[in-house]
Amino acid sequence: MEDAERPPPLRITPTVRALSSALRGKRENVPDSRRGNGDRICPEPDKLWFKESSAKNLRSRDFLSPTTMLNTMYADGQVPPAVMSRLMSLRGSGVLPIAGGEVMGEGLRVRVDRAAAFRAVLPDGATEYLKPSSTKQGCVVLNCPALHPKANIPSPDALTLGQLRTVLLADHMGALLKRQGFAVSYCPTLPEDSDIVAFLRDLGINWPTAPAAWTNEEREEKIQAALENSPYKERETERGRRPSGGGGRKADEGENEEVLRVNLKRVFQEEGLQGYDPSLGTCTVHRDSVSHLAQLDLATVDCSVVTATALHVTSCQDEFRQQQIAMLWRASGATHVQKHLVCGPVKTPGSHLTAAQYLQLRRGQMKEASEMKYGDQIEGQTWDDIIRVMTSATVRFELLSTVHTSPVTLDVQREGSVSTKGPRGGVFVMYNCARLHTLFDSYERGVEKGLYPEIPEGSQLDFTALKEEGEWLLLFNYLIPFSELLDQSGQALEGDSGGARVNIRTEQICKFLVSLSKDFSSYYNRVHVLGEPLPHLFNQMFCRLYLLRALRELYHSALDTLTLPPIRQL
Repeated sequence: MEDAERPPPLRITPTVRALSSALRGKRENVPDSRRGNGDRICPEPDKLWFKESSAKNLRSRDFLSPTTMLNTMYADGQVPPAVMSRLMSLRGSGVLPIAGGEVMGEGLRVRVDRAAAFRAVLPDGATEYLKPSSTKQGCVVLNCPALHPKANIPSPDALTLGQLRTVLLADHMGALLKRQGFAVSYCPTLPEDSDIVAFLRDLGINWPTAPAAWTNEEREEKIQAALENSPYKERETERGRRPSGGGGRKADEGENEEVLRVNLKRVFQEEGLQGYDPSLGTCTVHRDSVSHLAQLDLATVDCSVVTATALHVTSCQDEFRQQQIAMLWRASGATHVQKHLVCGPVKTPGSHLTAAQYLQLRRGQMKEASEMKYGDQIEGQTWDDIIRVMTSATVRFELLSTVHTSPVTLDVQREGSVSTKGPRGGVFVMYNCARLHTLFDSYERGVEKGLYPEIPEGSQLDFTALKEEGEWLLLFNYLIPFSELLDQSGQALEGDSGGARVNIRTEQICKFLVSLSKDFSSYYNRVHVLGEPLPHLFNQMFCRLYLLRALRELYHSALDTLTLPPIRQL
């Protein structure tokens, strides 16, 4: 009953929609006195308001409807009193409480009732703000072509940095989609004792495995038969000799050897599939292609829906080959939706490193940087684990913080080092997450010594004490919007991209965490959270601890989508 009576979480999008509705009223067109009988066309709702995010602008407003927008709706941009009244009395599911508004030179400013927002978000630990705002259904197969065997099982020494980027991206997408409720499977299944599996585990990636002796021959035979009987096949014969060796008999000079070819262009043209390369043409079916298709077929076995979505996460160098595989799968009778998430190249000016060499370089630099900062403490299993996680964080942020279609340029000069200071990447994020854990450890020690009382229930606190500008910035820019950020990957996958490629803003979580860390670090360096143990200061301290406890959980939730465990000490 208590959950049923709890108000819905505050959201940015419903607030912007409510503000737009209040500003537009019921009219689509507003009479323009300067045009006689002409009508003033009302702008699109999503363009009427802007959420502010900079510390400077948040000092005076939280949402702004620019003067240019007001001028398109009202004569001389004058907002009628009735409209202002609607704005000030705004209510609705998930709508932030409005405290006031005024028309100034830049437009119509609206301020949120910040104390009310803190009261709505923090007392329950902000749990509803750390998960997607809606639950999705469906099955997604994340296919990583870089991990499929060609002649042999892929190895870390043969894996390129561009291919490593696709593996990390597939892992990140899987974690995001699972959070939204999708059933996610990964392709291909790898031999459990292989070097590539050990390498991935070193990066914190838990890819599906099977015993070394396992084979997928039954499915391969099924796929081969389906292609043999496909309406898109083109049979040809080649004259020549079979290769000798391997126990095979030697063919006569005139014996015919049958080759299976499939017309891929017919597949996407006749089935109305958009965005495929018109030069795909006719493809010869080789054994590794059949193995790839059989792995895809295996990955869909546990799907609870008839039609799954296969997301092929591939490098731009391998995109053409993956389009061939996708159309071969279609030709074999597979009706699953297929999308291609294509990654730009990874450049290392002046060097050429494999994925294994790159990871080894970053691990060595991380250990060196840690030894310079912490000295002889850097020994034992605990520090080995810390360095491993910090190295994994560095690699992820270097390869995932850029828009996936754009190239990534890495500095891999061996004389360089990974800095443990400064607002850059994974190390900076993990360091600030550890600062939050250290803060709460200090508070608990203070409680044990009798300096501070236990944190009271949130309902007993006066959140008007949170007046420092950094406190509102952390709530308004990070805690409240996070759930809508989590929604975006699923929305992009479900939307109609109008082609084979899908563009998902996969860089957003990394950028979100770096920005959060900059603003938290600035706040933490400026504000003394654990103040003097004086009763009249406890309310403000506890309000701040509620905020920072929610922030700590926000870090955990965001890092979990990157399959990174939090660092609790540094």
